[in-house]
Amino acid sequence: MNEHERFMRLALASARKGLGRTSPNPPVGAVVVRDGRVVGEGHHQRAGGPHAEILALRAAGELARGADLYVTLEPCDHQGKTPPCAPAVIAAGIARVFVGTIDPNPKVSGRGIARLRAAGIPVEVGVAGAECRALIEPWAKYIRTKVPFVLAKVAATLDGRIATRTGASRWITSEEARAEVHELRSVYDAVLVGSGTVRADDPRLTARIPGGRDPVRVVLASRLEIPPSARVFGEGGRTLVACAQGFDSARADELRRSGAEIVVCRPGRDGRVDLEDLLVRLGEMGIVSLLVEGGAQVFSAFLAAGLLDRLLLYLAPKVFGDGPAWACAPAAATVEEALGFSVRSVRRVGPDVCIELDARGRQSG
Repeated sequence: MNEHERFMRLALASARKGLGRTSPNPPVGAVVVRDGRVVGEGHHQRAGGPHAEILALRAAGELARGADLYVTLEPCDHQGKTPPCAPAVIAAGIARVFVGTIDPNPKVSGRGIARLRAAGIPVEVGVAGAECRALIEPWAKYIRTKVPFVLAKVAATLDGRIATRTGASRWITSEEARAEVHELRSVYDAVLVGSGTVRADDPRLTARIPGGRDPVRVVLASRLEIPPSARVFGEGGRTLVACAQGFDSARADELRRSGAEIVVCRPGRDGRVDLEDLLVRLGEMGIVSLLVEGGAQVFSAFLAAGLLDRLLLYLAPKVFGDGPAWACAPAAATVEEALGFSVRSVRRVGPDVCIELDARGRQSG
């Protein structure tokens, strides 16, 4: 690791402090370095607040003049809720700028770097670039498509079961794996389950970790088939119930009194909520990232619609031999018709194995 990568990784560590708190903006970190020493650090803390570069420059003060700036994402050059950062970097007298990745936002993409270079400041792009791009991956999709990045989290046995034949499912995976899921809930904007999961498990869908942030809770209930007493309504924060057109208005009013926000979506061919329409509506609410936690019908529906970006599969070293499988559709008649995934990583979590995969549609052969 060279010196530039070392300082960029410090900026990345700073950026991660804002994970789950900056939406609909990306997490960004910055450090100001003078004579090989960090003299200023900052990270974007919330939408509408100062950007990482501004906070790092403020922390450095006069020491910023003639220093180097390391920032995980290209400084912006447009007026949003806050003033542009590139002119502030120039005014502070920064000598060199090291950027992790170019901003995928069409309003920015390359313009901030061009402004800095036009002012005579050398800019190097791509320092620890892969890590910087991975940090903003959900936001990069959102800013291009206006729909959330979708991650499905599955906890299953070696034979793919998410419950026994009697419906028992607590707990398939270990405490260590469940702790990771709470971390995920803390950094994802919203978590989604189906009405069957609410009726069977009555989950809270909160991030039960110190200092954690609870996500928006989304329940797929095409006909509003969930009890008003469900715990998802008693945890504070927002609970969205997504239903299809033609719902029971009296039932909707009952759920609203429990704290639900009813999101009416167009129906798909099966009369259930059209998931593409739901994602558009969530995007319009500023939800950048969505964690899908089941159950089997929900996982299958997202797979069939081709709407998963990533899959996180926690496998417990157990075999149930019977019970519901985590996915039951779409069924493939041939090997070539199988849904394909690309493995990103495989690691051990306590006694379990976690496989992280990118969805890539049907295999070509």
